Amino acid sequence: MNRTRRTRPAALALACMLGLIAALAQGAEPDSARPARPALTVSTTRPSQASLPLQLSANGNVAAWQEALVSLEAQGLRLTQVLVNVGDTVRAGQLLARLADETVQADLAQARAALLEAEANADEAVANASRTRQVQAGGALSEQQISQALSAERAAQARVLAARASVQTQELRLRQTQVLAPDSGVISARSATVGAVPASGTELFRLIRQNRLEWRAEVTAAELPRLRRGTRVRLGLPSGAQVMGEVRQLAPTIDPQTRNALVYVDLKPHPELRPGLFARGEFELGQSPALTLPQQALVVRDGFSYVFELDAQQNVQQRKVETGRRQGEQVEVLRGLAPGATVVLQGAGFLNQGDRVRVSNPPASAAPAAPQR
Repeated sequence: MNRTRRTRPAALALACMLGLIAALAQGAEPDSARPARPALTVSTTRPSQASLPLQLSANGNVAAWQEALVSLEAQGLRLTQVLVNVGDTVRAGQLLARLADETVQADLAQARAALLEAEANADEAVANASRTRQVQAGGALSEQQISQALSAERAAQARVLAARASVQTQELRLRQTQVLAPDSGVISARSATVGAVPASGTELFRLIRQNRLEWRAEVTAAELPRLRRGTRVRLGLPSGAQVMGEVRQLAPTIDPQTRNALVYVDLKPHPELRPGLFARGEFELGQSPALTLPQQALVVRDGFSYVFELDAQQNVQQRKVETGRRQGEQVEVLRGLAPGATVVLQGAGFLNQGDRVRVSNPPASAAPAAPQR
């Protein structure tokens, strides 16, 4: 009897506990039936069609269009004046340096005196030959005398020509004592030193003709047919400045070692351009249509570009895409995305595959990129 009384409260407590568990089980829902909570509030966009420029990138060196070497023509003369230095702008015919001309002046005076003597001797020989011709018919002179007189005339005239040539030579040497600029441009190198006695042919100055520079771009054999004379080029300088240019000439040969060809581009003057500068440029080949997205919609992970596409259940699907050209904030999508897809714009960097999101704006097309001029 006592045992029955002790087990009755325990059975009652167990029954209450089972009832409570059953009630809780009837009121609860399974986790799969609960709607997922949005991970993030995002804005969306759609790809847009835009016209983007076609460009070909290349590297190359800036060089002088042509260089003129100013060399010494006179022999054994001392430099007395050097009138220009590296970086000076000169014009064609400008005096760059002067040589000592005392020796040349003396040689010129001697040559002129010899010319006067030759002309006097020639006048006498001509007069003798004239008289010989007058008496030739009368037989007063022998044939030998007549021949000697006529030969002396010709020899005297030849000595006059030789004396004149000698004068011209000395006048030329005198002009060579003044070193003149062969063309307008900028002095890029100088080796002339006052007091030196350089040999004939020694380089004194180096001149960038007309201060004209060019960009020598290297392109592959496959890229070369895409370029034409007159193609516009945009060259980027290390400071961030840009210089416009135009293709002047395509190399007729391809380097057998590198399999690259040179493209010669005339550049507009710019204070930052220097020969020897290494620069990267873009050949402007026109424009073509492209599917674009704002840069903000792209997420870079592990070296690849992704977008998050929104489905009908407001869940996002991670799509790997291949990108191409860029203009401003617009990026070309080459592969991996349908033209009508809705993708996450703001907040894409915080999402993962399958996340549920709340959209703060209706899907809209991305703003078209303005064509580059």
